[in-house]
Amino acid sequence: MGYQSGFRADLFAGQTVLVAGGGGGLGRCIAHELASLGAELILAGRSLDKLQRTQTEITADGGRVCGIYSAEFREETAVVELVANVVAAHGPLHGLVNAAGGQFPAPLKDLSLNGWNAVLHNNLTSYFLLAREVYKQSLCQHGGSIVNIGADWEGGMPGMGHNGAARAGLSNFTASAASEWGRDGVRVNCVIPGFIATTGLDRYPEEDWAALAGITKRVPLGRHGTAAEVSALTVFLMSEMAAYVTGADFRVDGGIHNGAGSFVFQPREARNIRTFNGFHRDERARLLDLRGALI
Repeated sequence: MGYQSGFRADLFAGQTVLVAGGGGGLGRCIAHELASLGAELILAGRSLDKLQRTQTEITADGGRVCGIYSAEFREETAVVELVANVVAAHGPLHGLVNAAGGQFPAPLKDLSLNGWNAVLHNNLTSYFLLAREVYKQSLCQHGGSIVNIGADWEGGMPGMGHNGAARAGLSNFTASAASEWGRDGVRVNCVIPGFIATTGLDRYPEEDWAALAGITKRVPLGRHGTAAEVSALTVFLMSEMAAYVTGADFRVDGGIHNGAGSFVFQPREARNIRTFNGFHRDERARLLDLRGALI
């Protein structure tokens, strides 16, 4: 059994898509779905081992990975060379998925300038550099789509203010790029996941696991999301079906930004809740199994 996508199997036939961060987490899932829909993939990231794993999985499932590239996305020269090498070796790109973020928790009063800069470079500068170069070196000539994978920054991000600042910047960059590049037929959108049940949750300190598992109390749909649910929206935005959609943020968060209740309304126990998980190789966060959380 391969990826169980809800989209038609040839949706991306003849299209070459670069997935930055395709070695793990949401990027890995998105790469699998795009491959199942006929895309010819280029995978890029910092860890060649992780990229090779994704490539092996996709090939075993009958998909096509044209190449894998290891690069430091925070360095301008490295990104310029990466995109140039990809285009030279594989021809024009038709899309980019920017999913190579990374952050760590820290209160602002204890945050060093190096820590601040590291997260801004990870979650904003690298996205800008990749998008700029894919646009300049390929998409501006024939159009295409860019999807940035962000995070919910509205209302602040206490405990990770550096990440909130970067993600707010990413949403603004998305809107600006969409306006500047639209006349070349290039669409730029941002997907904002909520608490998704990937192994990325396990990287948070163990003392935070109970809170991460219990976050569902704040989610109207009463559960964590799946990587496939984020991928489904990303794939839609990358596709021709979203030809009139650009410059926007899209949440995949079960409604947590609205909250599940208030002082005059207390939510009931979750029921009739449906989950979509078409990713046949999904890896659930270990902490959720330990805490018995709903997915």
